[in-house]
Amino acid sequence: MRRGLLAAVSALVLSAVNLMAAAPSQAADPVPLGGGSGIVIDGETFCTLTAIGNDSRGKLIGFTSAHCGGPGAKVSSEAAADRGPLGTMVAGNDGLDYAVIEFDPALVAPVNVVDGFQIDGIGPDPAFGEVSCKLGRTTGYSCGVTWGPGKEPGTIVSQVCGQPGDSGAPVTVNNHLVGMIHGAFSQDLPTCVVKYVPLHTPAVTMSINAVLADITAKNRPGSGFVPVGSTPAV
Repeated sequence: MRRGLLAAVSALVLSAVNLMAAAPSQAADPVPLGGGSGIVIDGETFCTLTAIGNDSRGKLIGFTSAHCGGPGAKVSSEAAADRGPLGTMVAGNDGLDYAVIEFDPALVAPVNVVDGFQIDGIGPDPAFGEVSCKLGRTTGYSCGVTWGPGKEPGTIVSQVCGQPGDSGAPVTVNNHLVGMIHGAFSQDLPTCVVKYVPLHTPAVTMSINAVLADITAKNRPGSGFVPVGSTPAV
């Protein structure tokens, strides 16, 4: 009787263990990514995601600066680096300093708000005097006036700040994406805010309209890009 009871209990325990082993492990939730998220390229270069959305092929696409990495480079989330690569750079243009990232939709949850910074779509290149704002993984949130076109084709100069790691950071006007951080206008002034006075060099922004026009002209991944959460610019 006792041996029979022990055998029955052992059989039940073994059955439970086998069922647990056979059950599929629960997949981790997708990693939220949006314009302003910190990203890591090939496990060593820190940059900022410009925006995320879908192209005309339905692919989940994002952008950052070309000087962060080139086609074939693996892209991870800085906030969830342990999750490994979430996407791959698939195209770029060194002249316009943009890189196109194709993300795995099973691994990434696209968002249009990161740390309160919102992207509602694409806007026109800003005019002189318009206030533009940016969110970078290094220096965070800053705003400043637009000065006008830069010296390099497709660039805009604005009084936002940027430092290494902010490359690719989204620049918006009225919550609509107008560009991505390309670099500093000058090395003769600090690159970010001195206390509460913006005594820093302006940032050079690469126009998102110039980027998207180049992508469309060359029929690259990202053609027809629409940021997640888009609404018409006013």
